[in-house]
Amino acid sequence: MSGLMRVQQLFQVMGKSEHQVTLNVKRATDVNSSYAILKDLHEKEPEINFHTVLDMSIQMASNLMKQLSEDTKGIQELNLKEMPNYGCNVSGFQLVDFNNMTVKVFLSSWLTIDPTEWPGAGVNTITYEAALAVDAVSLFTRAMKNLSNNGLFESLFIRSKSGTNSSKSCATVQKLNVWNKGKIVLKAMKETEFDGLTGRVAFDARGHRRDFTLDVLDLGVTQGVMKIGYWTQNEGLVILKRKIVRDPHENNAENRTRIVTTIQADPYIMEKPQPVNGHPLIGNDKYEGYCVDLARKVAHEVGFDYVFQMVRDGSYGSKLPNDSWNGMVGELIRLEADMAIAPLTISAVRERVIDFSKPFMSLGISIMIKKPADQKAHVFSFLDPLSYEIWMCILFAFIGVSVVLFLVSRFSPNEWHVEDESNITNDFTISNSLWFSLGAFMQQGCDFSPRSISGRIVGSVWWFFTLIIISSYTANLAAFLTVERMSTPIESAEDLAKQTEIEYGTLRSGTTEAFFKTSKVAVYERMWAYMTSKTPSVFTDKIDEGINRVRQSNGKYAFLVESATNDYINNRYPCDTMKVGSNLDSKGFGIATPAGSDLGDKLTLAVLKLREDGELDKLQKFWWVEKGQCTPQDKNTDGGQSALTLSNVAGIFYILIVGLVLAIIVAVAEYLYKSKLDSKKSKTSFGLALKSNARLSFRGHPAREDSSSGTPLRKSMSTYTYSGPSQSMGFDTVTDGNTHTQV
Repeated sequence: MSGLMRVQQLFQVMGKSEHQVTLNVKRATDVNSSYAILKDLHEKEPEINFHTVLDMSIQMASNLMKQLSEDTKGIQELNLKEMPNYGCNVSGFQLVDFNNMTVKVFLSSWLTIDPTEWPGAGVNTITYEAALAVDAVSLFTRAMKNLSNNGLFESLFIRSKSGTNSSKSCATVQKLNVWNKGKIVLKAMKETEFDGLTGRVAFDARGHRRDFTLDVLDLGVTQGVMKIGYWTQNEGLVILKRKIVRDPHENNAENRTRIVTTIQADPYIMEKPQPVNGHPLIGNDKYEGYCVDLARKVAHEVGFDYVFQMVRDGSYGSKLPNDSWNGMVGELIRLEADMAIAPLTISAVRERVIDFSKPFMSLGISIMIKKPADQKAHVFSFLDPLSYEIWMCILFAFIGVSVVLFLVSRFSPNEWHVEDESNITNDFTISNSLWFSLGAFMQQGCDFSPRSISGRIVGSVWWFFTLIIISSYTANLAAFLTVERMSTPIESAEDLAKQTEIEYGTLRSGTTEAFFKTSKVAVYERMWAYMTSKTPSVFTDKIDEGINRVRQSNGKYAFLVESATNDYINNRYPCDTMKVGSNLDSKGFGIATPAGSDLGDKLTLAVLKLREDGELDKLQKFWWVEKGQCTPQDKNTDGGQSALTLSNVAGIFYILIVGLVLAIIVAVAEYLYKSKLDSKKSKTSFGLALKSNARLSFRGHPAREDSSSGTPLRKSMSTYTYSGPSQSMGFDTVTDGNTHTQV
């Protein structure tokens, strides 16, 4: 009858649920029929999760599951190893906390009591009924002791003592009186509070127990006892991260061999090549890598033996639609492994179901692309320190300064000076102004300088201008000539999100995928929308697939991967990948264990010690740098500074050669032009004039016959001859670079 009433209450509670719930009531007469019901449910619908409520006596529940007691308040008292595997999970409550110090002290005394005198004693465990009985006796004795201290029973003891001298028979019939102290005792029991075996013992005004806690536990044939939450009167049911509740009487077996689940990923876990001759490698000797060395050092610090076990499905661990987990995380939840030492990222969603040590490596999501071709230095690379716009502005400034200098020199009286008492000259002609500006720009100077204030102002600002330009040019010249720059099409995640020409993706069933899936940042949301809508898929099942796709896509695919893996691959042959931009987030790799594992704190301490001793840095340097196959681009093999090659400075030689050739051409033109003029003036042939000028060029003085021919040498310069008002201005031939303006 009581069972039917509880079923009715269950229907009433489920009827208030917002979700549709189907309730099927089965009547079990004995253990065998209960087995049959559970087995039938599993065989008919193996893919459906059933929630089964057992309402039976403690004896039947114990025989049925070997894990439940009446009202499921002592779920941990049962033998979990004998639980029949019918594909079901069992949830219940635990009233007694065996990790509580009060319980431990009591059990240490309970173990020494003679079980023949006290049934149930002599063992290091106690049922929840016995624990409640102990707390009830403790409550009563504490309440009575408090009343006794207050003198409540003193009058009774006095009357009892005074009545000992009177002779009374057991058969004497006396009138029975009702004891009037019951309410006082009940009130004292309600006011008594203490910490008992079942937690805090306290009562409200109605005599109902308060301030106690029931742990909510979940059992499975593969996962053991998992604490999933607790219940209190004030908070109600609170679901927490699943945490293994170890049997307090189970031997921890610290010396047993631990199973370490891992996954093959360079350079963390790699298979060694089998020796050609000799014994084949077996066990842990088959593997090498960063995590192999890390496991060896951690095992030495903590003190345990271990064996590597490759994860069966080849996944790191992600939550599936049916709320189960795959990969290494799933194996830890199902207690198929004791720990996971692998490049397993610490995340909040994983931390809810398993435990992590402190991170042994810090990293973040990065972008891997194919390394673009190096931009070799071109012929005129010495012009690269300044942009072409700046070079054009410098050219216009050079011409403008020369023109301004010519004009101010013309208008300033200080620039005119008298020669030979008859000629007034000005040094700053157009050609000389250009020559002065060029000499100042090249920091070479000139034979003449401005003498006027205005001219010196022009020269000063031009000198300051050239000082800054030359200093800036020199500062950038070394970097542009010695560094071969690479032009990357993208520099950050924002660049990826703004374009569609370059595809990008990440690894399936990993934290990188989860990062973009759950991110609320606009850029990352846009990237996730692109990746999920792209056909064919841009996701890869393994990291190696993503790396190969980057190498084979000719720069049209970017792979989003952890920075540690990115740095390692970039330093491996054929050295054709690179990392661009900064990390998108910050996270770390940690050693994972089942929730509540006895190794959790020990592994954390071991990782911290290895970090403080510098062992983790040594391991990373060994596997990332010393094992690298690529030569750093910014260093020579001898560690010296990179030397300039001919390609870096070839343009300078070209300009020198062109200048020399141009000078020779101009000299020949001047020679021919001068010979032509001399032939006209002397009325001789052009050939004879060439011959005469050739003797002058090679011998340094004219031939004698030239002097007698009536063609005297004349001082040649550009002159403006002043001959008075009645004379006109004439121009002589330009034959010398030393030109002056004469009036």
